Amino acid sequence: MGLFSFIKSAGDKLFGKENAEEKAQKVEQHLKNYGFKGLDVKVDDETVIVSGEVDTLQTKNRVLVAAGNIEGVSNVEDKMTVKEKEPANVEVEKMFYEVKKGDSLSKISKEVYGDAMKYNVIFEANKPMLKDPNLIYPGQKLVIPEL
Repeated sequence: MGLFSFIKSAGDKLFGKENAEEKAQKVEQHLKNYGFKGLDVKVDDETVIVSGEVDTLQTKNRVLVAAGNIEGVSNVEDKMTVKEKEPANVEVEKMFYEVKKGDSLSKISKEVYGDAMKYNVIFEANKPMLKDPNLIYPGQKLVIPEL
């Protein structure tokens, strides 16, 4: 649980002039399009609040980046619970990476794992949000799984 920051001007373009309830419905549908079902979504200004139960920490992290990588969203408040308990030594802040100008998945992989060829681990962890390992953009947040 916590509050995760995102770049407001980066991400999927879902919003127009909708009110908070309509934005929440759009975010919920966006998450369903990625296969994340059974979650409750609320929008408060630039913050998306997600609650519900997910199977694993990896799924939770995917939901967070899917909800946060939307233009107009600057924060995602995590109120989700996880069925499968993770080890106590897992450091949540090391599980995300914000893409910078000039980054590629192999460059990120080299930085976080020490091996550029492990880029596919990051790609797989971010499916279905990523459809092509070459299509990432500055400001996007990615899930970085442990090896």
